[in-house]
Amino acid sequence: MKSKKSISKQLFIITSLVFIIFIIIILITQTLFFQKFYVNKKRKDIQSVVSNFKEEYKKTTTSEEITNLVEKYHMNSNVDISILESSGNIQMFLRRQYLKPEKMKTMYMSDFINKWVPNTYKFQEIMTNNKGETYLEPQREKEGPRKNIVYILPIKEKNQIIFGFDSLEPVNEAVSVIKEFYIYFFIVAILLIIVASFIYSNIITKPLIQINKTALKMAELDFNEKCTVKSENEIGSLATTLNFLSDNLQEALTSLKEANAKLEEDIEKERQLEKMRREFVAAVSHELKTPITLIEGYAEGIKDNVFDDEDKEYYIDVIMDESKKMTGLINDMLDLSLLECGNFKLVKEKFFIDELIKSTVKRFLGIVKEKSINIQCNLVDNIEVNADWNRIEQVIYNILTNAIRHTEKQGTIFVNMVKLNEKIKIEMENEGERIEKEELDRIWDKFYKVDKSRSRKFGGTGIGLAVVKNIIALHGGECAVENTERGVAFYFILPL
Repeated sequence: MKSKKSISKQLFIITSLVFIIFIIIILITQTLFFQKFYVNKKRKDIQSVVSNFKEEYKKTTTSEEITNLVEKYHMNSNVDISILESSGNIQMFLRRQYLKPEKMKTMYMSDFINKWVPNTYKFQEIMTNNKGETYLEPQREKEGPRKNIVYILPIKEKNQIIFGFDSLEPVNEAVSVIKEFYIYFFIVAILLIIVASFIYSNIITKPLIQINKTALKMAELDFNEKCTVKSENEIGSLATTLNFLSDNLQEALTSLKEANAKLEEDIEKERQLEKMRREFVAAVSHELKTPITLIEGYAEGIKDNVFDDEDKEYYIDVIMDESKKMTGLINDMLDLSLLECGNFKLVKEKFFIDELIKSTVKRFLGIVKEKSINIQCNLVDNIEVNADWNRIEQVIYNILTNAIRHTEKQGTIFVNMVKLNEKIKIEMENEGERIEKEELDRIWDKFYKVDKSRSRKFGGTGIGLAVVKNIIALHGGECAVENTERGVAFYFILPL
């Protein structure tokens, strides 16, 4: 078993490391970067001074103004300025008596500029580039490590070059630079300490917050939350114990929930099966009761010679009609059974669906005329589909039957075709009452009837639309129903 690291030791080690690293960084930074920082500061200062001088110098017109301007910049920045003309003439401005003479610096200035006088190529080059150049040079060998900094800036308007000279030696300037350097350094150091303190605080508080969060979740019987504390101290041990307790409780609760869910699922399935059985028996009984009663009654009447010869023909027709309705119901039930179990096979062929729609509509002309219903067709000619002719005919027949059933006298049924890229949409809209929103999806369920009281002539079996939905699905299409301003529209979409 690993030995636990106490929190007090961790705090001591972290605190010690923070201060040790902080001191080391100070020493290393001062050793490696101070000189570069100091020289870079002087370079930026002299560039700024000479650039500002250039802008004011371009506005001067007399020697007195130039001399005063040079003396002003020397007093403000300790930078000496000289000007080299294209003719080779050097303007070494003499400072007034109250300015402290700097003999060595003046000599260096003179020597440095004199090197430029005969070098016309160098003069033209810097004028062409029109950019400043900075030089860092030792004064003289006998002066030891002392250095001067020179910044050269061309003035194209006057065809002259400005030379700015400054020394890197003065102690007061070095001290001011050091102060500015340490201001930046201590700002960074403070930021580092803040960050380190934040991390340090998180090391202590974050695990405790996580443990508390997990405990609150457990109190609410939510055991999915886990402590992610990986430390080997007392807090880590507490987190591990809490996770172990959470796992045990979750396992027990999960097992109980699964058993309860399984029980509820089984109960619900049994309820649904029982409900489906009752609905199936009721629906089939309802659909078969009337035709069986009629067949039985009329058959007994014919057997007992109750009817005249003329009436016999009529009642035989009724018996045959009711037999066909029962046959249709049984066939629909068989089709739906095959469709739902996946054993239904389509016999696909290519045909013009507009011709199929026209021939199907003709089958309803007698009923439509009897109900005084008008059918308006807006079809797209010569639309070829690859589908099962008989089953698509069954789909159109079922939807039209449903539309006629819900269309009032003098109403209109609109049959439309719309081409959608690689698909064709067939829509049948009937004028009449709209379907309640909560029933729009249920009308595709088998034996579901929106209108509970139906005529015998078009009473329906309650499974026609269920058959439609399954046939269209097998063809890779889709079907839907929606309320419109005129009534209700059923449509289905087939791929071309």
